[in-house]
Amino acid sequence: MSFGSRARAAMDAYGPVCVGIDPHASLLEAWGVGDTLDGLDRFAATCVEAFAGQVAFVKPQSAFFERFGSRGVAILERTLQDLRHTGTLTVLDVKRGDIGSTAAAYAEAYLDEDSPMAADAVTVSPFLGFGSLAPFLEEAEKNDAGVFVLALTSNPEGPQVQHALVQHGRPAGVPGRGRQTGTVAGDVLAALREANAGATPMGSYGAVVGATIGSTDEDLDVNGPLLVPGFGSQGGTVDDLRRIFDGVTRYVLPSTSRQVLQAGPDVAALRDAAVAVNDSLQL
Repeated sequence: MSFGSRARAAMDAYGPVCVGIDPHASLLEAWGVGDTLDGLDRFAATCVEAFAGQVAFVKPQSAFFERFGSRGVAILERTLQDLRHTGTLTVLDVKRGDIGSTAAAYAEAYLDEDSPMAADAVTVSPFLGFGSLAPFLEEAEKNDAGVFVLALTSNPEGPQVQHALVQHGRPAGVPGRGRQTGTVAGDVLAALREANAGATPMGSYGAVVGATIGSTDEDLDVNGPLLVPGFGSQGGTVDDLRRIFDGVTRYVLPSTSRQVLQAGPDVAALRDAAVAVNDSLQL
């Protein structure tokens, strides 16, 4: 099954929420496991026990594992492997973006099903040009994996690039249709729409659109999943989701970390917190 098909099935079975697995130092301390390699190990194992086969998506943030060096990365690898084939899909949050053979190597590292760090999907940055993401899309297609592309992020610096205007079409003064002006984000969304054209029940290439962007005039229907960080403790509400994603809520994967993880380290409490978030998402 394609990632789009698996994502749709997971959403229908468990609800749309994506739980971030973000082992912040402060969270490890709050759990009482300590900001140590052993604490990271215990945290990750608890998250697997709590969420595997219980939620549609989990999103490990690679940076919080990488800060412990190679042994932290080994824990990330094991976490991804333990979650495979449980019904819960993994979105590895690495936001990679590069060109040529380097991009291909990143894609192989995260999306080749035989890689020790294989995930069901990965986050990438398109700001070296959407064409630079071709190796990720190609590797994803070969392995029935997914790719989530940054489009409209919630960070205050994002609009400097994402809202920048670009022009398309014939140069000024040339007969025929004139230039059309759009945004960088609009270009990214249009490229995803083209990549997903004709896919059912939806495509495997999604956009990252923040729950706290306020509003947008962009067309968010890319016929693919929309990963929506910023929901919950970061300020995004159900009303925000309804407003921003009006007409495309069926594609929305609200991502929350602290709202669920603060219930740990008790496994049952973590599951209950995830269920409560899903129950609140009547979009």
